[in-house]
Amino acid sequence: MSQIPESELILNKDGSVYHLNLQPWELAPVVINVGDPDRVAMVSAYFDKIDVKKQKREFVTHTGTYKGKAITVLSTGIGTDNIDIVYNELDALVNIDLPSRTIKKELSRLYLVRIGTSGSLQADIPVDQFVCSSFGLGLDGLLNFYKLQNTGEEEQVIQAFRKHYPNQGILPQSYISGASPVLFELLSKDMFSGITASCSGFYGPQMRQLRLEPSRPDMIDKLSSFRYGDHRITNFEMETGAMYGLASLLGHHCCSVNVIVANRIAQQYSNDADAAMHRLIQTVLDRLATL
Repeated sequence: MSQIPESELILNKDGSVYHLNLQPWELAPVVINVGDPDRVAMVSAYFDKIDVKKQKREFVTHTGTYKGKAITVLSTGIGTDNIDIVYNELDALVNIDLPSRTIKKELSRLYLVRIGTSGSLQADIPVDQFVCSSFGLGLDGLLNFYKLQNTGEEEQVIQAFRKHYPNQGILPQSYISGASPVLFELLSKDMFSGITASCSGFYGPQMRQLRLEPSRPDMIDKLSSFRYGDHRITNFEMETGAMYGLASLLGHHCCSVNVIVANRIAQQYSNDADAAMHRLIQTVLDRLATL
């Protein structure tokens, strides 16, 4: 089997993967991803014990157990560019023999779960509620650098969306990928569900106007009005599309669950987003413990 060059798989002097600074034995099969590095400690505070604490740049990792289940919680920072780093290096930790730089003959599947915050694009999904993403719709362009293979349903939905909201030659080509059926069934009970759109920024890409005029001022109306069968776009943030696409390509389970902290249609913001986040963390941990 061919060896991956040092320039392509960069390792630290201790043999850990370059950005995450992790060794394979420091990673659990169940990985919770959060954007905010400070949120790692919010999650691991519920653990029975913490065995590993690592940090490099914005990537903070705690690995321990919750109700006997081994779980890693790892911060990605903000944006799909960071997801590209995190998911490729997580996969390398389990599916590449790092000392020999060769892909393993038998591949492993991680359970990857995002716990994040998001903005609602539907009037009937209020702040402080939870949304479990059935699909990740990427508006950022990252998965255009990979050969993403869509299912028949995914292809139908993305073609309908591209017709509904064409990029007009100034936006990246949109893409879509679905949640892991196993994780979606486990996590989505009593939550809103729908398509989560992922943007490449917080202000202009999500149509927030301070001093700069957005190029597509109709974006929120277009996203909130999209329908294809029973599918609608429920919310948007900055990571889920890339997570779903990369996890699908790499063969991992992935699901994204978000607290709605803002309703962009009603122009409302949560009065106690931290309390809602703690409720979501406990809910997700309790459900992952049954895997």
